[in-house]
Amino acid sequence: MPELPEVEALSKFLTEQASGHTITRVEVAAISALKTYDPPVDKLVGLKITGCGRRGKYLLLGIDPYTMVIHLARGGWVKWRDQLGTARAKPGRGPLALRVGVDGGGGFEVTEMGTEKRLSVWVVNDPMEIEHVATLGPEVLSDDLDVHAFAELLTEHKGQIKSVLTDQRVLAGVGNAYSDEALHLAKLSPFRQSDKLTPDEVATLHEALRTVMQEAVERSSGMAATELKSDKKSNMRVHGRTGEKCPECGDVVRQVSFATKSLQYCATCQTGGKPLADRRLSKLLK
Repeated sequence: MPELPEVEALSKFLTEQASGHTITRVEVAAISALKTYDPPVDKLVGLKITGCGRRGKYLLLGIDPYTMVIHLARGGWVKWRDQLGTARAKPGRGPLALRVGVDGGGGFEVTEMGTEKRLSVWVVNDPMEIEHVATLGPEVLSDDLDVHAFAELLTEHKGQIKSVLTDQRVLAGVGNAYSDEALHLAKLSPFRQSDKLTPDEVATLHEALRTVMQEAVERSSGMAATELKSDKKSNMRVHGRTGEKCPECGDVVRQVSFATKSLQYCATCQTGGKPLADRRLSKLLK
């Protein structure tokens, strides 16, 4: 799933490629992805793209006077093409969800791989009209989110720290991958209770989270959209590396599987050497 660093890079990429262009066609191939009907997407034809921003993991494409909001969910992506095909997109079972053409023949396609099909697109006057955007928590890299504000969030939103970090209503932009990375760097179990962390552990996690996210943002800056996925995967310490050696201690990276996703961690670094129980259990195996 694209998280803050990748969405930030995509927003800059779209700004560079699309700003100033006039929309010539909008084709919806996945009807379920379009969450609004007023204004209709046809009304975007003839309007100019002003740039692209980001809030949490949401892309905010400015199309004066509207905003197209895109949430890529788990399997979504944005592909820019210097020349789009002339054939119109047709609803079907393929990965294409949305195609937007601009003057000059280029444009972008929004795609979604996999079977979950949770990608969402809205066209609104104001992104705050969308409940999921309006209820987002503070940005993880915001200057306002100092260690004291972070500690308050963890105290107010009680639960397993992995779940709290990835709750977008608590903290905007952190997903499954970077939460695994931050918890590994902070040497904390993903099943620790957020309100039970010591002040030192909170400070360590705050620093780890900002370090992991900032490093990813800096790496992603200036990359083409086609390079972002492979860069993210190749720079992970533990996420997606089940069975490999932990880069810190050499122990094996372990996994906890859930219905539709999994987390990765190092028992030596994070849980005192004890493997975590699998299948949604929060107790350590004895």
